[in-house]
Amino acid sequence: MRPIQMVDLKKQYHNIKAEVDKAVLDVLESSAFINGKPVQDFALQLSSYLGVKHVIPCANGTDALQIAMMALGLEPGDEVITPSFTYIATTEVIALLRLKPVFVEVDAKTFCIDPEAIKKAITPKTKAIVPVHLYGHVCQMEEIMAIAKEHQLYVIEDNAQAIGADYFFADGSKKKTGSIGTIGATSFFPSKNLGCYGDGGAIFTNDDALANQLKMVANHGQSKRYYHEVVGCNSRLDTVQAAVLNVKLRKLDAYITARRSVANYYDKAFAHNNKITTPFRAAYGTHVFHQYTMLLEGVDRDGLNQYLADKQIPSMIYYPVPAHRQQMFAAFGGANYKLATTDWLTQRVISLPIHTEMETDQLEYITKNVLDYIN
Repeated sequence: MRPIQMVDLKKQYHNIKAEVDKAVLDVLESSAFINGKPVQDFALQLSSYLGVKHVIPCANGTDALQIAMMALGLEPGDEVITPSFTYIATTEVIALLRLKPVFVEVDAKTFCIDPEAIKKAITPKTKAIVPVHLYGHVCQMEEIMAIAKEHQLYVIEDNAQAIGADYFFADGSKKKTGSIGTIGATSFFPSKNLGCYGDGGAIFTNDDALANQLKMVANHGQSKRYYHEVVGCNSRLDTVQAAVLNVKLRKLDAYITARRSVANYYDKAFAHNNKITTPFRAAYGTHVFHQYTMLLEGVDRDGLNQYLADKQIPSMIYYPVPAHRQQMFAAFGGANYKLATTDWLTQRVISLPIHTEMETDQLEYITKNVLDYIN
């Protein structure tokens, strides 16, 4: 049996080596390392895949969120509603821009932001909502967009973990996550479902004027060289990373199918164990399984984590400390929040290896050891 990885990037690379090597060597030969043709090609291809008018590549997913908030003209003191149960980047940029993060609950089944909690958190200072499609499961976007429209709020979709997922609307139509809100933001960190070989990110919008503003902010606040209209930053996807992403974007749907196959194997293995709750799939969207995250009840979660490590099985706890309990948010009254569902989840979640190159003997070994410990 091959060594088990949370994400086996080496084997994935070997399976696409010829295509990736040629793409990278073509960049080296062209020497157009910044804003080369592969960057433009990738933006167009991703735009087509997502069904969104504009894709603005940038340096990483955190920058994507920051640029989105800067382009919307949010001002210090404006409130931004966000789940606390998420990776810190989602909330960190809010504080970085001197905005006020307002932490709300998530749904206990989907792990995504609870629309009812959003409604209760809205004040006259609220300007935006940041739903996070956590672990690859879609948020309830139709309801979130209705709330935003009623209160004239921006919606910034954090799509870093769910690129390729579909949302189904009540009228039977569907859209890709990241293309529904005012702005979508994503990361191409290597372990993501669509990952490059370094850092990378992108921003999406269907608004022409907003797209121009996003491009300016990401490029030192300029639309014409040396003429700077707004305060911006320097955030771009380099050509080598774009070349890799052009290869991998063509395989994204196949990668998602492979991840779902792994998830289905786990689901079947754990179906009859009442101490394990396998990942929920809502009828209003598809799950792309960036992570396979289970809920444990009556199990020493940290003990299982260590037991698996001793068996050379990696597992992860995403995320053991929610944002509102992080020291960085003490000044925002984080300790005053009462988020019972979030706290309950952080004590019970554990994620198992899931990636595009997993083999049956690895899955058998993982599930056997999980069940041996729990039973």
